[in-house]
Amino acid sequence: MTGTWLGHDLTFDHVGGKNWFVLAGVSLETKPGRYPLKVEAVTTAGKHLHFEENLAVGREKYPTIELKVSKQFTEPNPEQQVEIKQAQDVKKEAFSKITPAREWSGPFSAPVNAPTSDIFGTRRVFNGMTKSVHQGLDYRVGPGTPVMAINSGTVLLARSLYFEGNCVVIDHGQGLLSLYLHLSELKVKEGDRVDRGTEIGLSGATGRATGPHLHLAVRWQGVYVSPAVLLRLPLPETNQKSASKKVITAGCLVPWTPARACRSPCSTPSNPDCGSTGAGNWDERREPWQLR
Repeated sequence: MTGTWLGHDLTFDHVGGKNWFVLAGVSLETKPGRYPLKVEAVTTAGKHLHFEENLAVGREKYPTIELKVSKQFTEPNPEQQVEIKQAQDVKKEAFSKITPAREWSGPFSAPVNAPTSDIFGTRRVFNGMTKSVHQGLDYRVGPGTPVMAINSGTVLLARSLYFEGNCVVIDHGQGLLSLYLHLSELKVKEGDRVDRGTEIGLSGATGRATGPHLHLAVRWQGVYVSPAVLLRLPLPETNQKSASKKVITAGCLVPWTPARACRSPCSTPSNPDCGSTGAGNWDERREPWQLR
């Protein structure tokens, strides 16, 4: 069983009986509207099946905050610009690699046992000039706190980068990556296999950080989605016999069935899980913050 969604190819996993499973994503840059999810399958008898349903992508408002960081992160000198370009090249090469097989299994778990300090989607202004969108979830932890892998996979990157500081990127397969930034120490190396709960580093304040914390990001086929929602989904173990279909909408993951057709908008600042904000139908909503 395969499908397409917003120009992305989907590969469904069979998890027993008549149940199939897939994860997909929506960029924060996607305009509100209805978009077709197309699914094709071939039965054991050789019959070709086709299913299509228009899913609604809503808009959401996110807060804006102002932060002060070292000048090198907003006005880098020529030498620092070279470092930035080198880091960009490293990430571009790493993110271009797609592992076809799914490496994760079961639910994703939080990387630390701590409260969060900032949510996915916040618009940030650094030193009154540089604007960006927060594409992850921040945890309020002190320096040296052990950081765990949120699920099984292969370490794609484990090195220091200009903005990210010491960082680890884990490839969970099928275009799904988890990123752990601003670490004070790395505990894994590139190419290592890790399981859910494996210690991969210690929290810190390296890179563009205002203080010690852990930044967790989740990336699916080049699209950043809300880690908070992924961490709450009841996902199937590899040998699980039944599961619901899932799809990501408006930058986060939500349960999906044909009857519901993803009518609820994305996560809200007050509630990082997906749910209705009472904003009405999709055509009454504005666009989300655009990446700048």
